[in-house]
Formats: sequence, C-alpha cells, structure tokens
Amino acid sequence: MRVFILSDHSMVRQGLKDLLEHQGFEVVGESGSATEAACLIPVLHPDLALLDDRLPDGTGIEVCRGLRSTTPGVGCLILTGWDQQHAVRAAVLAGASGYLLKQVGDTRELVKNIRSAAEGYPLIGSTVRDRVAANLHATASASWLGAMTQSERAVLAFMAKGLTNRQISVEMALPEDAVAEYVSSVLLKLGFRRRTPQIPVPIPRAWELLG
Repeated sequence: MRVFILSDHSMVRQGLKDLLEHQGFEVVGESGSATEAACLIPVLHPDLALLDDRLPDGTGIEVCRGLRSTTPGVGCLILTGWDQQHAVRAAVLAGASGYLLKQVGDTRELVKNIRSAAEGYPLIGSTVRDRVAANLHATASASWLGAMTQSERAVLAFMAKGLTNRQISVEMALPEDAVAEYVSSVLLKLGFRRRTPQIPVPIPRAWELLG
C-alpha cells in the first residue's frame, strides 16, 4: 500500500510515517503545503493520500477535490482535529473516503481504517453520507445565509451532491480555476479554511442552525 502524507506539522508527518512503515505501508511522499501536494500526488500516484484539514495555503478538502478531477484513482482521507460531525461534513464536501481524527488512542484502529481506505472501501456509510449531503444542500439554499453570493451557494449545492470541480465547471459554464476559487471561498465562510486578515470572519458552523 502506497501512501502520501500531507500535514504542516512535521511531527504528525513523522509519526504517521513511522507507524505506517512499521505496518508494511510504503510512504511515497509527504508535504506541508497544499499547493505542493496537489502537484506531487498525481505524479507519485499513491493508493491513498492522508490530507490534513487546514494548511497555511489551503485545505485537504481542496486537495482532495482537485484529485477527484485529475487523479480519481487516488483514495483520500481527511486528517482532522475537528469533532466527528464537523469531520464527516468535511469528508462529504471533499468527496473523500472518510476522515481520521488526530486524537486517536488506538493505533490498530487507525491502521485498519487506513488500510481499508487504501483498498478502496469507504469509511463513511452511504446512509450517513446521504444525510449529511442533504443537510449541506439545505444550507446552500437557506435564506439566512446572506454572507454567500448566489454563485457560492450554487457551488456549495453542487459540492453537497458530490460533483467534482470539473463537473461543476460544466454545470455552471465556468473555468475550473474559477470553480476552485468559489470552493475556497465557500470553505472559508463555512469555517473550514484558515482566515487571512483581508478576508471576513467565516460563518461559524452555519449548517447547525438547521438542526
């Protein structure tokens, strides 16, 4: 099993690398940058990419979405410190096989989940995925979500349906780069992306107002 690790914390990368190599995995590459990982992973073509949730220059969600358009054969897991509800939403928005919580006590379970994802088995059941997707789709059309533009709402709705960036670009008749920018803005406003001083404060867990 060939694995790529994306995290801006060197200790996290080294810890995962040591654990996985001890279990017989081959770590074919690693990075602390979303931009670099997006270039390296299609070239290295691992079986699985472990993608940190938030990075200085993007998110694992964005990297995963890009890979789904360019290198769909690579499986992805979102590596996150969020609570489980937030984590599963991140995985659904990314189109990832699932997520891994950083605060994991049982390494055997961690390795088991990584191995399953590398073999192509999703870690999130279809029922849970459908329920979360429906919740996110409702968020996209909520009247109170005034901080999002109509285009951003449309992109969020398509993301919730599981469309890749390339598929959204076809649906909205937009260049794929423009769709990627909308995706970044949506993730920021939903609290998934790190904020810069030039960008407004994201909406905190907007969908939770829907119950």
